[in-house]
Amino acid sequence: MIKKYFRKLHLWLGLITGLLVFIISITGSLYAFQKEIQDFTDEYRFVLKENKRILLPSEIQQIAHKELPGKNVHSIKYYQDNHSIEVTFYHRVPFYYYIMYINPYSGKVLHIQNMEKGFFPFILKGHMYLWLPQEVGRVVVLLVTLLFSMIVLSGFILWLPKNWHILKKRIWFKWKENTKWKRKNWDIHGIIGFYSLSFSLIFIITGLVWVMPNFAIWYHKAIGGEKNLIYVEPVSRYVKPISKEPLDAIYHQYDSSRINFAQIELHPPESDSSSISVVINPSYDTYWKADYVYYNQFSLKEIRVNHIWSHYRDAHAADKLLRLNYDIHVGSALGITGKILACIMSLLIASLPISGSLIWYGRWRKKSRVVSLPHII
Repeated sequence: MIKKYFRKLHLWLGLITGLLVFIISITGSLYAFQKEIQDFTDEYRFVLKENKRILLPSEIQQIAHKELPGKNVHSIKYYQDNHSIEVTFYHRVPFYYYIMYINPYSGKVLHIQNMEKGFFPFILKGHMYLWLPQEVGRVVVLLVTLLFSMIVLSGFILWLPKNWHILKKRIWFKWKENTKWKRKNWDIHGIIGFYSLSFSLIFIITGLVWVMPNFAIWYHKAIGGEKNLIYVEPVSRYVKPISKEPLDAIYHQYDSSRINFAQIELHPPESDSSSISVVINPSYDTYWKADYVYYNQFSLKEIRVNHIWSHYRDAHAADKLLRLNYDIHVGSALGITGKILACIMSLLIASLPISGSLIWYGRWRKKSRVVSLPHII
């Protein structure tokens, strides 16, 4: 009797959200390899190494402002290898988002990418907002994610076998015994649903952390987190400036030290009271081990913060899990193997609404034939 209600819940929620789950899953699988694909196709992301001085942040800012006058430089990112320098222009109101690629030796502007246009921005908008206005799309994706969690759990309850004999049939395909197409489709839906269950729950939890701040706070506390999750930029108190070019001074501090980093991102202060934030990442492929350091823009002294976006060494287990959220969601936490696995599982999840709809259609068609039979006679 209980399974009867779960079957109806699973059916109707699946029919309501099926197309949207398919879109979110397909776009997620495509976006998983965004960095690898762009590194392969976009030549402007790399330069030949030269035996020359790398341009300082102040010089990069001058070049960037010449190309896009009146736009706000949000960050300047340097790499240890042969990448070009990335200058991000970002503003909320009026909204704009550009990334400028600059040769670190000559200062030549190699490319300006409008992050609102192109294949991967299109895919990301579909994944996060279903190509709806951001305010509306975020809510729709949140609702779909919550409903999908109910679909996954109800599906697992329906999958649970009564005995060991039935279990063997529900964990692998027995197509030599079951030759009918309808039975094969049912096996595809049930078996894929079972093996993708844990990944579905991981995608759901990590996705909810992004689209539902209150859930992120609750989740962090539930796993033992004590620090604040909300990013709060510390204030720079005015003192007599010790450098005319504070970004250059901070860059020299890291460039001349023996700190091991793959990339370093400097955020210029956006107001007289803003701090200078620096992100030092030891990895090119992941983000969770990065150090987030804040400096008074006048004294250049470090300002300590009490949220998780600070030094990696200060992060506790719960903080690290939240920092890992993006890398887990896209699979990069396990390297290229994790990305491949995440991509495959996303494709398998995308297949579930299709096989589920075919099961429903077959049953609906069978019932309609039975109902119409007396009229035929």
